[in-house]
Amino acid sequence: MKMVPVPDQAFGNFFEGDCYVVLYRSQGSSNSMDVHYWIGNSSSQDEQGAAAILVTQLDEFLGGSPVQHREVQAAESSKFRSYFRNGLIYKKGGVDSGFRHVESNVYKILRLLHIKGRKHVTATEVEVSWSSFNSGDVFLLDMGKVIVQWNGPQSNRSEKLKAMLLAQDVRDRERGGRAQIGVVEGGDEEDSPELMKIMRAVLGQRSGKLKEAEPDDTPDRHQQTANIRLYNVSDESGKLVVQEVAMQPLTQDLLHSTDCYIVDQGGSSVLVWKGKEASIEERRSALGRAVGFIKAKNYSSSTNVEVMAEGGESAMFKHLFISWTEKGQTKGLGNVYTTGKIAKVEQVKFDVMELHARPELAAQQRMVDDASGQVQIWRIEDLELRELHPSSFGQFYGGDCYLVLYTYKRASKLQYILYMWQGRHATQDEITSCAYQAVAMDNKYSGVPVQVRVVMGKEPRHFLAIFKGKLIIFEGGTGRAGVTNPGPGARLFQVRGTHEMNTRATEVPARSSSLNTNDVFLLKTDHTIYLWYGKGCSGDEREMAKAVADVLSRQDKQVVMEGQEPAEFWVALGGKAPYACDKRLQKEETPHSPRLFECSNQTGRFRMTEVEDLTQEDLDQDDVMLLDTWEEIFLWIGRSANEYETKEACNSALEYLRTHPAGRDPDTPIISVKQGYEPLTFTGWFNAWDPQKWSSSYEEMKQNLGDVASISQITVVSDSLTHSSNNVTNSTNKHYTNRSSKRIKTFQMSHYVYIQCCNDVQKSLSLSSQDYLSDVDLENLLGCSRSGFQRLPRWRQNDLKKKAGLF
Repeated sequence: MKMVPVPDQAFGNFFEGDCYVVLYRSQGSSNSMDVHYWIGNSSSQDEQGAAAILVTQLDEFLGGSPVQHREVQAAESSKFRSYFRNGLIYKKGGVDSGFRHVESNVYKILRLLHIKGRKHVTATEVEVSWSSFNSGDVFLLDMGKVIVQWNGPQSNRSEKLKAMLLAQDVRDRERGGRAQIGVVEGGDEEDSPELMKIMRAVLGQRSGKLKEAEPDDTPDRHQQTANIRLYNVSDESGKLVVQEVAMQPLTQDLLHSTDCYIVDQGGSSVLVWKGKEASIEERRSALGRAVGFIKAKNYSSSTNVEVMAEGGESAMFKHLFISWTEKGQTKGLGNVYTTGKIAKVEQVKFDVMELHARPELAAQQRMVDDASGQVQIWRIEDLELRELHPSSFGQFYGGDCYLVLYTYKRASKLQYILYMWQGRHATQDEITSCAYQAVAMDNKYSGVPVQVRVVMGKEPRHFLAIFKGKLIIFEGGTGRAGVTNPGPGARLFQVRGTHEMNTRATEVPARSSSLNTNDVFLLKTDHTIYLWYGKGCSGDEREMAKAVADVLSRQDKQVVMEGQEPAEFWVALGGKAPYACDKRLQKEETPHSPRLFECSNQTGRFRMTEVEDLTQEDLDQDDVMLLDTWEEIFLWIGRSANEYETKEACNSALEYLRTHPAGRDPDTPIISVKQGYEPLTFTGWFNAWDPQKWSSSYEEMKQNLGDVASISQITVVSDSLTHSSNNVTNSTNKHYTNRSSKRIKTFQMSHYVYIQCCNDVQKSLSLSSQDYLSDVDLENLLGCSRSGFQRLPRWRQNDLKKKAGLF
C-alpha cells in the first residue's frame, strides 16, 4: 500500500491488478500540475482506497496546487491519455509480476496485444490464439526480439499508423531499439509468407473465419451536455450538506472562497472546486465526496473526477462559466511565475538561485539544479557515438540525433540526466541507434542516469537552461564534419525566452510569413544579421536575442524595428508578405486557453473528444478537428476526412457553440481550414509549425521497417515453455508424458533464434505442477511471483493456471 516509482521504460504500461499515481507537470508557462490515480479493473478495494489517500497526501505536500483526477481502466480522460501519445498497454497481473519483469530479460516475452482506438490508443493483453483476432482491429504479436503487426482487413489507415507507432515505441523504449518489426496485412496474408510462418508457428494453423469487427463502443465522455449543475458542499452545521446552487449558464461569482463546490456535467464528469478559505476537513475530503456523489447519483463507477483548488482551475472547468477573470494576468510571454501554495498566491520573478533554498520552487519549475553541472554531448555518426567539442555545445541539427549527459551533485553524490535528442529529419536507424547507445551508457553508469527522450522542438526547461540561453536548433542539415549543409542564403530564426534559463532559437522557413509580432527574429544573410524586434516583444527577449546572434555569427548586427524594415530585409525573405500581427495577440492573455477537439460521427451522432496539450501532431488527416480559441472557432479538415464529416463540419461547429455550457455567442466566427492551406491565424496557435509535417505516410513508415525478404535462417522458440519443461523434467518425470512428441518449427526470419514448442508439454502438467517450477519459470508462466501467487484466492490461482495451460 505504498507508492513505488515506475521505471521510465515502463511508462504507459499498466497492470490490471494494480493502482497507479501519475504526476504531470505542464511544460507551458502555467507550470500547472495534475495528479491522477488510475484504477485497474482487477485491483482490490484496499488498493483503490490507498491510492485515493496517497493522492490527497501528495496534493497537500505540493501545496494544494495540483488538479486531482480519478481514472478508471478503459475509461481514462483524454488528458490522461495525452501523456502517453503512443498508447496505453494493459497488462495482466499485478505489481509482483511487473517491475522486475520490465527491468530484466525484456526479450523473454510472448504476448498478443489487441489495439483499439484511433486518437488515443489502448493495447490489451489477450490470449495468444487466433481466437482473439477479429477482422476490424490491429494486433501486435510480441515475441521480444520480433514484433509482428497484423492489420485486420477492415482496419483503417489511422489505426494501422497508431499501432505501428506503439510497436516502435515498445521497440525503442523497452527493447533499446534492438527488436525487429514486421507488418502483415490481414487481407493479403499471402504477401508476407515469412511473417505468416512466424505467426503460424506461435499460434498454430488458423481454422475457420475470423470474427467480425468489434464496434468501438467507448463511452462518450466529452459530449457536451445541457444539464450542468453547481452544488455547494459545506460542513458548517457539523455534517456534510450538498445543496444545489445553480444550473447553467454558470458565473464565476457563484463560487465563494470559504466553500467547496461540485460541478456535475450530467454524469459525464464531476468536478470539485476547493475554496482557498474552506476548512481543512472540507479540502481533504473533496475527492472522497466526489466519489460519494457519483454513487448517490447512481452514475457509472468509471465517471471521471477532477478536484482543483481556487487559482488552479483546469481549462475545462473555466469553459463551463460565461466569463472568467484571473489574478495577476500578464502580457506577452509572461515573466511572472506563481510560487508557494495556492492559498497564498505570490507573484515573483523567477530566480533560479532559489532552487536549493526552496525545493517547492524547484519542483514547480522542473529544475533539478541551477544547470551549472558538467555537460558532455555525443552525436550519432554511422550508428556510433562521436563526442563533441564544447565549442559546438548548444547547436543541434534536425538531421542528427544526440546524447547529452548532464552530471551534478546532490548531497555530495553524483547524479546524472541522460537526454536523448531526436532531430525531426534523422533517419530511423539513427533514432534506433540513439536509443541503443542510451541503454549502453545507462549500463555504464550502473543504471543511475535519469533518461529523458527529447523530441526536436519539445525541449524541457532544464535542457534549455543547460545551454545558458545559447541553444540554437537548425531545421535540417547535420553537424558532421565534411558534410555540406544547405547552401548559402538567408536563414531565419525565431527567438523565444526572457532569460538564459528558458531561451532557444528555432530555425523557421526564411520567408515573411514566418514572422510574428510578439517575438524577436534573427535573419542571417551572407553579409549581416538582422535583429527584428516585433512590437509585442519585451526588453528581456531583445537582450537574449543579442546573445544568440553572437553565437550564430560574428557578422555585423543590424537592429530592425517592426514597421521600419529596410528594403534589403524584405528582399532577403523573398518579398514582403502578411504575417501574424493580430493586435489581439498583444492584449492581455485570455484566461481561456485554446482547446482542440476531434469531431466524429462514427457513433451515428455528433461527438467530440478533447485532445490535451495541443500540438501539430494531434491534427490527424483522417479527422475533422475543432480548435476553440474562444473568440474564433476553427474547423481543420484533414485531406482524408470522410465526406459526411466534411460536409457537416460547419453544422458541427454550430452545434458545439449551441450546446456549450458557458452559453457562447452563436455568432462567434467559424473558420474552415483545409489541410495544407492553414492561415497564419491558425498556425500561430501551434509552436514551431511544420508545413511538411504530413509528408511521411503510413506506407512510407512501413517500407522503412526493412525488407522481410532479406532474412536469414532462424528458429523460433518459446523460452518460457522450454525452460519450464526442462525444470519439471529434472524435478520429476511423472509430470511428463510423450516428451518426444514436442515439435519444433524452423523458418526464415532475421538473425534471431527462437523455438516454438507446441502445447503437448503444457497440457500434460497436473494441477500442482507449479510446485515443480523454479521461481523464474513460474513468474514467466503465471505472470506473478510465487509469494504473490500463494496470496491469491483459490479461484484466481486456478484461473491463472488455466490460462497458462497448467491443467
